[in-house]
Order: sequence, then C-alpha cells, then structure tokens
Amino acid sequence: MRNNDSTKAWLLKYKQLLHIEEHDFAMRPGFGVPVGIDVQIESLDSISEVNMDFTMTFYLRHYWKDERLSFPSTTNKSMTFDHRLIKKIWVPDIFFVHSKRSFIHDTTVENIMLRVYPDGNVLFSLRITVSAMCFMDFSRFPLDTQNCSLELESYAYTEEDLMLYWKHGNKSLNTDEHISLSQFFIEEFSASSGFAFYSSTGWYNRLFINFVLRRHIFFFVLQTYFPAMLMVMLSWVSFWIDRRAVPARVSLGITTVLTMSTIISGMSASMPQVSYIKAVDVYLWVSSLFVFLSVIEYAAVNYLTTVEEWKQFKKTGKISGMYNIDTFQAMAFDGCYHDSKTEMDQTSFSLHSEEDAMRGRSTGSPSTDTSQIKRRQSLGGHIGAIILENNHVIDTYSRILFPTVYIAFNLFYWGVYV
Repeated sequence: MRNNDSTKAWLLKYKQLLHIEEHDFAMRPGFGVPVGIDVQIESLDSISEVNMDFTMTFYLRHYWKDERLSFPSTTNKSMTFDHRLIKKIWVPDIFFVHSKRSFIHDTTVENIMLRVYPDGNVLFSLRITVSAMCFMDFSRFPLDTQNCSLELESYAYTEEDLMLYWKHGNKSLNTDEHISLSQFFIEEFSASSGFAFYSSTGWYNRLFINFVLRRHIFFFVLQTYFPAMLMVMLSWVSFWIDRRAVPARVSLGITTVLTMSTIISGMSASMPQVSYIKAVDVYLWVSSLFVFLSVIEYAAVNYLTTVEEWKQFKKTGKISGMYNIDTFQAMAFDGCYHDSKTEMDQTSFSLHSEEDAMRGRSTGSPSTDTSQIKRRQSLGGHIGAIILENNHVIDTYSRILFPTVYIAFNLFYWGVYV
C-alpha cells in the first residue's frame, strides 16, 4: 500500500510540477516555434540497387522551448522522462520524405527520451531506423558515385508555424567512425536545409542529411571484367588452330559465346531494369562482339577455303595433295590435320638420321654432321612452308588486329570511366 501511495504521489507531483493538467498541449507553444535538430548516425545498414533505397539507423534529437513545462528548481538541473510522457505534451511532427518504412526501436522499451529543463527547454530524442528512396544514376556503374539524402520535414506545420533548423550548423550531423559498407566507400556526410512547396498547403522547412557513396571496383573486376577479358583472349586461340580443324575451332567459338552470355545474364539479374546503357554493359557487349567476330572470322575462313578448293578442282579436275580425301576423312574423326607427305618425310628423315649416325660413329667424318644439319634445315623449311600454306591470310591478320583493337578499346574505356 505504501508503494502504491508513493507512486501516486510521484505521478501527482510531476503533473503538478510540469502543469500537465493546466494547459492544452494539443496546441503548439506559440507561433513560429523554432525547433533545432541534430542527428547521430549509428549505422548505414544497406544500399539496394535493385530497389533504389538505403536503410539507416540514427538518433534523432529535437530541441525547442515550451514555457508551459517550466518549473521552479534549485537542486535539479533537468528532469528526464521516458516514452509515457510523450503522449501528454506537444512534440514536433517530423516525418521522413520519400521514406518507404521506418520504426522506433522498442527493445527493451521504446527508445524515447524526454528531458525537460527548469526554463522550459526540451530535449526529445528517438532511436529510429528508416528505409528511404535514393534516386541512383547507373550510367557509370560499377565505376559510379551515388549521392543520397534523407529529408526531414514537419507534416502539419508550415514555415510560419514551425521553423526547423540544424541546431549546431554543419556540426549537427555526427557519424560513427566504424561505419562501413561492403560495396561502397562513404566519402562524405553533410547537413543542409531548404524549403518545400506544396500547392495546397504552402511552404515548409526541410532538412537534408546528405552522403556520398563511391563504389568499390575490385569485386566487379574479379567477378565481371576479368572473366570477360579471359573469354575474349580465349577466343583468339582459334586463330592459331589449323583452319581445317573444324570441330576444334567451332567448339571453342561456341563455348566462349555461351560463357559471355552467362556473364551478361548474371550481371543483369542483380541490377534494376533501367532504360539506359550502363558502363558495364558497354564493356560486356563489346567483349561479346569480339567473341562473336572470332566465330564469324572462322566462318569466313572456312568459306574461302571451300571456294579455293572448288576453284582448284575446276582447274585441274582433282583436289590437290594438300586437300586430299584421306585428309578430310581423318579430320572428320579427330579434328586434326594429317599430311601424309609430311609424315613420310619425317619417317624417312628419322631412318636416314639413324643410318647417318651409325656411319658417323664408324668413320668419324665431319662431313656427316654437315649433311645432317642440311637435312634438318630442309625439313624445317618444308614444315614451315606447309604451316604457311595451311594458314589463311585472314587468320594471319586476325592474330594482330583483334588484340590491337581490344587493347585500344580497354585504354579508351578505362580512360573515360575511371
């Protein structure tokens, strides 16, 4: 009974001390009430490119003066209350423009604090998490920098009724030193103010929490740019494969094309469906074009090779030794070029080399070494002539042209976007 009586006495005491029952706190303290704001940012939780929003947790503090709450005191510098007193007095009606969802933390109780000073000055603090829109521009993605802002405004009171301002100017916005994001580097936090006009209600004070985010590029270099670059270079291997090795060159071209399609699809799935071209789209589609052109290059080489064979057949009435039927039959099975003449030359050369070696051991004549060197040089020249004859002129130019143009494109791309 004593506890109940003391509690009732305390309730009556603070109500009488703050004159809660004597005033109508549905009305604001006066006309043009100045309300100071400062913010302590606890964390920047997430940035979503797909939804174009961000989530932030912070402490929002309001400062104003309500003389109706003043009380005489010689010992207490201030009186602190929790959320239960908020429903009995007037507080500013601040809301977040372009917010999608927000809530006041309530563990273990509602995170609300009210501090009243003897002269009627009031400090009202809340711990809030807000998810708000951020209008992002992805034209330079992933080499982009995003400017986002959280906007605070009174919902009911115009600038004539309630004047919002930053309590300590540019120092009103404080951040935790350990704030970090996985894909972004936070370059700057700043506070600013302005006005908002609504045609039906008038002008309102608006405060801005601005922050600049620069994206980390290393993740996308490993996951997107480097694989695309490898696929382009892999497609160039086709230029060094014999033009009659149809299975080898076709399978290599199709594999690189499908891999590039997979990379593009994976990147598009993690991005919003914007109607303009992003920087990563430029790189991936140009890389895909190089891979596709390598396939088209072999189609041209194969077609021109067929035309040459047909002209040779019309002129002589038979296919030359370089394009005989046995060669094509072998190609159909293993995709490798077999030249019977070269194989015979290599066999005969090995036999002659063994005989010459035996003679050299028995006679020790220095002329034998000279004849061996000449035979090797003639064989090397014969094989070189065969390789040059088997190589199409388009392949020769492509070995130089494709890498040169792709390197020039990379220099231009990184020079423009970085």
